[in-house]
Amino acid sequence: QVQLVESGGGLVQAGDSLRLSCAASGRTFSSYAMGWFRQAPGKEREFVAAITWDAITWYTDYADSVKGRFTISRDNAKNTVYLQMNSLKPEDTAVYYCAASQGRRLSATPADFDYWGQGTQVTVSS
Repeated sequence: QVQLVESGGGLVQAGDSLRLSCAASGRTFSSYAMGWFRQAPGKEREFVAAITWDAITWYTDYADSVKGRFTISRDNAKNTVYLQMNSLKPEDTAVYYCAASQGRRLSATPADFDYWGQGTQVTVSS
């Protein structure tokens, strides 16, 4: 069982930056692929970014809408995954969820993730 707790959301202006954090419980954090998803009102949950590693190399994947602006990273020693969000736009407004997948394979599909956090609100004003 893995518990995920997100933090770092808030209200910012367009062009600002935010860093989201997701603290995970459990001893096997390094064996999980981690992802960030978001859900805006009236819309389906969508993929933002994911990260995994094979003990040698880090692998990441991003949605096209955030490439070049968002960066996902993780600190296995701290059981934490981060999402650095730069050049934020009003369309980035959503609840952001952290998720963990028991497999190490990168995925952009919510159904491939086994554990979810409660979400943190990000609001970007124009």
